[in-house]
Amino acid sequence: GDLEIPIPEVAEVGMREQRYLEEIAGTCEELATLVRDALAAGRLPLTIGGDHSLSIGTIAGLAMHLQPAEKTFGLIWIDAHGDLNTPDTTPSGNIHGMPVAVSLGLGDARLTRIGGFSPKVAPDRVALIGVRALDAGERKLIQELGVEVFSMRDVDADGISSVMDEALRIATRGTAGFHLSFDMDAIDPNFAPGVGTRVRGGLDYREAHLALEVASDTDLLLSADLVEVNPILDNQNSTAALAVELVESLLGKSIL
Repeated sequence: GDLEIPIPEVAEVGMREQRYLEEIAGTCEELATLVRDALAAGRLPLTIGGDHSLSIGTIAGLAMHLQPAEKTFGLIWIDAHGDLNTPDTTPSGNIHGMPVAVSLGLGDARLTRIGGFSPKVAPDRVALIGVRALDAGERKLIQELGVEVFSMRDVDADGISSVMDEALRIATRGTAGFHLSFDMDAIDPNFAPGVGTRVRGGLDYREAHLALEVASDTDLLLSADLVEVNPILDNQNSTAALAVELVESLLGKSIL
């Protein structure tokens, strides 16, 4: 069900380099517990929300579920952005630009140590897809950590099917499965206008569907989240309708 989340209008911004940290940390802690409990009950948790900071909670919950059995997981991150900023590199202070870094153990302990341990995922089990907008600090961190990034140039050159195959190989090598995080701004604004940070040149309608269909075919999906549907910026609910279709593809809906 829904989580009760403080809205910015009634919350304190807090530190400039980590805006609304207390509220986001509290929400992600609560979400992590719900995700862990859903997995323990044999369910596949799907988190749907506004900005990508919620992935901190979903990924923490998956890690909390697997840790007692000493199992690991991979991460497939489909997004126009890297979301690999830290409080030291962020140009905006928005935590929704930090969840991959947080999951790798980089950042404020109130976020990185949800569940009592850090990191949640290893950098050599992470694949970013559809990236076309990176900050300078993110580029440096990607090179230092060796995180695999499949930019839109890679998608253009090799095709989304080949990119997904390689990303899944990375995320499932020696792991129990993978978490898939999908930001609607990975899709070109012509198909998904209702997002907060539009970047031209993204995935088209069928590329987005195929990516999630291929992920579903593996039967190794452990948890997922879908973010950045903004009704205020949408055009006749087209982005929200596409988001529903994409979730159906991820959960196994097929043409035949």
